[in-house]
Amino acid sequence: MLGISFLSLQASSTAVVSETQDDTVIITVDSTNLRFSPSEVVISEGQTVRFFWSGEFLEHNAIASSGIFNSGSPQTEVDYAFTFDKGTNGTYDFICEPHETLNMIGTVIVNPSDDEETNATETPEPAESSKSMGTTSSMNSLAIVPTLLVIALVSRYLK
Repeated sequence: MLGISFLSLQASSTAVVSETQDDTVIITVDSTNLRFSPSEVVISEGQTVRFFWSGEFLEHNAIASSGIFNSGSPQTEVDYAFTFDKGTNGTYDFICEPHETLNMIGTVIVNPSDDEETNATETPEPAESSKSMGTTSSMNSLAIVPTLLVIALVSRYLK
């Protein structure tokens, strides 16, 4: 039963933001499972993604693989926002540097704004890394959680 509870926490989440330009989507940290929440967001050009977490036990950051945004060095409290201007439509993978090897990754999919002409071939698709996250990676993550807790507790007492 406990395993089923953990599996339900591992589910990947996607947030789709409405098409108004005033919307901001907030991405937080799920410290229990070392995941961004939601792990994937779909927005339009002109909208903002805000990375926000406070009082975390472990330090985190959010850095785009492409370099388009970077929340800075890992910290336990982060409030960082990035607006995707016109011309930035596409798919952007991002990582938490300290926990990248534990698959703490996310994706921002930026659609063209409504007032821009587009054709069907320009529609961004989710990145390969987000497609590959499934039950296998969730099961692997379950085995890692106890190890991380031990490491975190030991490192806290060694400071």
